[in-house]
Amino acid sequence: MPQHLPSLTIDGPLATVTLRRPHVANRLELIDLQTLQTHLRQVDATPAVRVLLLRAEGRHFCSGFNIDAVPGVDAGALFEALADAWEQARPVTVAAIQGGVYGGATDLALACDFRLGVRRCEMFVPAARLGLHFYRGGMERYVNRLGLSMAKRVLLACETFDAQAMRDSGFLDQLLEDGPALEAAAGTLCERLCGYAPLALAGMKKHLNAIANGRLDTQALRADIAVSNASEDLAEGVRAWQEKRAPKFTGR
Repeated sequence: MPQHLPSLTIDGPLATVTLRRPHVANRLELIDLQTLQTHLRQVDATPAVRVLLLRAEGRHFCSGFNIDAVPGVDAGALFEALADAWEQARPVTVAAIQGGVYGGATDLALACDFRLGVRRCEMFVPAARLGLHFYRGGMERYVNRLGLSMAKRVLLACETFDAQAMRDSGFLDQLLEDGPALEAAAGTLCERLCGYAPLALAGMKKHLNAIANGRLDTQALRADIAVSNASEDLAEGVRAWQEKRAPKFTGR
């Protein structure tokens, strides 16, 4: 794979995708969007993977889609498809944001289940300044996760938010001092998530997102609860709790 394309590594239950265009603030080209979709399909098709970490090289997390490619390209549809797929990913997703996050990349981060950042983070969406109408999925994620007022401040007023404002608004779940602290915190969170029961974890993630979007399938929820209740993992979890030891879940 060319050195600048997003990379994918899988280490047991943890998959890591890394953005690798630091010289242009990890700007995403068409081929990057396609590569990220390919990586996501591979991760979803690997049952052993329980957690997916999204990270980036360099000073900034991601500057969004290459603006020079926008004329003649439906960038909104492309980003919407990627962010929607990321939101619907089977594993729990974590974004480690080490710097600026801009444009559609803010929505890709919002599509993750957890977002960790550092003091030098900032976010900005210039869509209105450019004449771009933000796409439906992104607007829904902004309203569902951060509220209507925050969505309007980001998308209509084009405000720039620093790291503390990102944390206060709920965009960031954790705010760390620097890169090493971010790496450690992301590693700790991913390790903890990897240790939980896969059936319960994936099922609750799926249905929590559906509830937030007003699209809960109650029949599917009942089915997933029944599967989890009958699983070997639940029996193992109860035994481990009683024996005061760490459980060993298998996803069955």
